[in-house]
Amino acid sequence: MRLARKFYEQDTVDVARNLLGKVLVRKIGKTTISGIITETEAYRQSDDPASHAYRGITPRNQAMFGNVGCAYVYFTYGMYHCVNVVARSQKHLAGAVLIRALRPKTGIDIMIKNRKTDRITNLTSGPGKLTIALDITKKQYGEDLVRSSSLYITNGITPDRIIASPRIGIRFGLDKKWNFRIDHRLFV
Repeated sequence: MRLARKFYEQDTVDVARNLLGKVLVRKIGKTTISGIITETEAYRQSDDPASHAYRGITPRNQAMFGNVGCAYVYFTYGMYHCVNVVARSQKHLAGAVLIRALRPKTGIDIMIKNRKTDRITNLTSGPGKLTIALDITKKQYGEDLVRSSSLYITNGITPDRIIASPRIGIRFGLDKKWNFRIDHRLFV
């Protein structure tokens, strides 16, 4: 069952934790590609100097200030897209959850073709890898994951154990343990 908008109307940090075990689904024509979310990171606004939204709204980050449940896709390092879902409570003006890793579920043959590797554990074990595997680009920026037929999140499994740690690859906000992952080293 697809996640309802109400799910994304919680605190960003809670949504990041609660997305673990859910399934990210990408449909292209009649092809379905999906994976179980195994790692996420929360990014808010005024209390989070590592967030794209920290200094206010820009053309790049405006989705973070928009409707919850929509995709915020950005290009980084001149070569990778990263997919986030906008999520926040009414206490915050902006917030998004970066989906960092997946455990491949369906469409694995397509993921292998898209990523040009047959190592299953390497297909979606990073934010840039998973967007290549699922063919997620800037075209999905702002897409409503609650209503879209080509990109959405459904219920999945309940994780046995969740590990919280500082976010990866940031210089600010290192005190916040807002990186969450399922205790499964192969797919993070």
